[in-house]
Amino acid sequence: MNEKIKIVFFGTPEFAASYLQSLINDPDFDVVGVMTQPDKPAGRNQEIIFSPVKQVAIEKEIKVFQPEELKNNLEIIDQLRNLQPDLFVVVAYGSIIPQKILDLPKSGSINVHPSLLPKYRGASPIQSALLAGEKKTGVTIMLIDAQMDHGPILTQKEIELTGEETNDYLHKKIADTTADLLGKTVKDYLSGKIKPQEQDHSLATFCKVIDKSQAQINWSDSAQEIKQKIYAFHPWPGTWTMWNPITNKGSGEASGKRIKLFPPVEIINPSIGGQKKPGEAFLSGKNLAIICGQNALIIHKLQIEGKKEMLAEEFVRGYGNFIGSVLE
Repeated sequence: MNEKIKIVFFGTPEFAASYLQSLINDPDFDVVGVMTQPDKPAGRNQEIIFSPVKQVAIEKEIKVFQPEELKNNLEIIDQLRNLQPDLFVVVAYGSIIPQKILDLPKSGSINVHPSLLPKYRGASPIQSALLAGEKKTGVTIMLIDAQMDHGPILTQKEIELTGEETNDYLHKKIADTTADLLGKTVKDYLSGKIKPQEQDHSLATFCKVIDKSQAQINWSDSAQEIKQKIYAFHPWPGTWTMWNPITNKGSGEASGKRIKLFPPVEIINPSIGGQKKPGEAFLSGKNLAIICGQNALIIHKLQIEGKKEMLAEEFVRGYGNFIGSVLE
């Protein structure tokens, strides 16, 4: 290409940083600006942390924009216009971008969305695919229009799922395997090799923002459903259960405390005598297991509030009254 393609990149988390880095590494692109979310305090000490995208931009000496909001922000509009971008690329920016801004580049705006659109439009496509037990997911690179994840598709790539992927692992896998696809797609689109394809909007499904209120386990669900939840919510918000909050008040110091469960977990069809309730903890051989609405789960790692994460074997030794308890 005779002239470099001037890009302003919108993104915030580690997932987006992989795509930004791929564009920076490509000699056909000139990333002239980066838009990312404002710095926020994090951790116990509430230290100000730069987003992964900002860290990459600073390292590469790229101009960074961090407005508190974009709507009616005339200053930002002027600053972006002055960069004379050919294209905006948006990857997990974290806020709605007004149409006035999306219309600034000569060649429009492109979005990377981690699902096979039109399935899983919205804020949590990776977690939603894991929660649903999908056999495949992928990434869609698309033009942005006025509606959420609605624009014409430029390209897609499928990724097969084994059922053992956690949320953080799958984010990394998708970014690692598709980051270079972004640059190729942009060049093919701008050169006319790709013709945008309208989505079949009749097949659209939508996913919502995941929050902590969804993270409590319902032990009446099947072991498969609970496993999917544990993996989809790892590491955030993290699935949890309550150890005898009411029924066993006299059972020891841990009564009424929250317990977080971590992957990996295993599904078993337990051969146990007597009648056990969903949520009841028992030993399957030497392994800690919990009855579900259908089948049971072997738990390998867990954390009781106020303590560090520990192996299940260590936990059972320290809390002998846990076996036989019914979790809620």
